[in-house]
Amino acid sequence: MIANGGASAEAPGHTIAAFEAAIRQGADAIAVQVRLSRDGHPMVFGHPRLERATDGRGALGAHTVRELKRLDAGGGTAARFAGQRIQTLEEVLERFRDLVDLWVEPCPDREGGARLEERVVSTLEIYDALERCGVWSADFEALDRIRSLDPDVRLGIIWPEGEPRPSLATLRNGEMLCVPVSSLTRETVERVQLAGFRCCAKTADEPALVDRLVGWRVDALATGRPELVRTRIDWLRSRG
Repeated sequence: MIANGGASAEAPGHTIAAFEAAIRQGADAIAVQVRLSRDGHPMVFGHPRLERATDGRGALGAHTVRELKRLDAGGGTAARFAGQRIQTLEEVLERFRDLVDLWVEPCPDREGGARLEERVVSTLEIYDALERCGVWSADFEALDRIRSLDPDVRLGIIWPEGEPRPSLATLRNGEMLCVPVSSLTRETVERVQLAGFRCCAKTADEPALVDRLVGWRVDALATGRPELVRTRIDWLRSRG
């Protein structure tokens, strides 16, 4: 079970509070988006613009890491989350790499994708995190570039909402195919797995949907509600 931005239904997504809650609630992995600051630091943040989740304004990439660190990334949702800060990828790895797996999605501005990918891969290498961390993306060219940077990086493919079903024969990269639940059927799950991929269903936040996806034997569920998903999975397993 993969927590999108942490337990993002309970705490502001992509914050320390959300990551800690996801671990408490039994998440196997956490999925994060990463964007470059103006001075080249990979920042863990779920939106291209700061006003979506902080008291700042403008594009994240227009600000230095020092400026970003001054922003409140939690107080807009509830008073108890006031003072949550945007984290660098280095800080997240330092704190959580031994506690939970991570799936990192590089989210570049219009330009600079290759630079961001290089920073992500080098950071994972420096923190010796390749065994517990993977990189996934909806950009096939980005996945090729990441593979060329380090062939040991685990890759995943994010299939965008509303896109036609992938031609699995054309996919060269990736161990995980992350598919919107709106595009999933039992047959699709089987097709993905027969092609040699693990199938991740995104987003699974309702009990009945979780039950159906588990019945289809998906390999992973991406959710903002890891406690609910863990409870349903444990209950289904107890019934045999």
